[in-house]
Amino acid sequence: MIETGTQGCNATAKLAETPGGFAGPGVFGPAPRSRPPRIPTECGDLPFLIKRDGTWLYRGTPINRKELVCLFASVLRREADGSWWLQTPAERGRIEVEDAPFLAVELDWTGDGRDQVLSFRTNIDEVVTAGPDHPIRISHDLMTCEPTPYIRLRPGAAAHLAIEARINRATYYELVALAVPRWVGGKRVLGVWSCDAFFSLGELPPGEA
Repeated sequence: MIETGTQGCNATAKLAETPGGFAGPGVFGPAPRSRPPRIPTECGDLPFLIKRDGTWLYRGTPINRKELVCLFASVLRREADGSWWLQTPAERGRIEVEDAPFLAVELDWTGDGRDQVLSFRTNIDEVVTAGPDHPIRISHDLMTCEPTPYIRLRPGAAAHLAIEARINRATYYELVALAVPRWVGGKRVLGVWSCDAFFSLGELPPGEA
């Protein structure tokens, strides 16, 4: 069963420092209503890298404090050109992301068929329920054709460039175990239901039930 609120992003309120002098928690959150919107100062490229395994690096060094990762994750943005930014009301800077910035590391489900509900916990303890607003998609490696599954966490600046979590291998195997066959667009596919939405995990070979 997925549990929340233990080591997740709620801990960011206690944060008292950030590396490299990037804007601290005092600037996070909405601006007072009496003030006009503030245009963030461009900081250029920041020395952050999010590895494919979900590790956040600052100047090549892993950020091991989970509450600090959660703090930066809360201000992560994706622009219409696909670039990634950390943006507060005061400052914004571009960072590098190797793949998806987050991992889905745990799956919980209730019900079955159209009534099934699939909930995922990410590596920063964010829980998201698959459905029309949080679809599951499968990408295939061009060389190996191996599937890589993702779930949408929140939108980016462009509709087709969302902020996603890559579903790790163990969780994907659990997902496949819940999959059922269905005809979609004239093709027999294997997929999962969640919140009355069906998500294809891949086409079934001819002759398979």
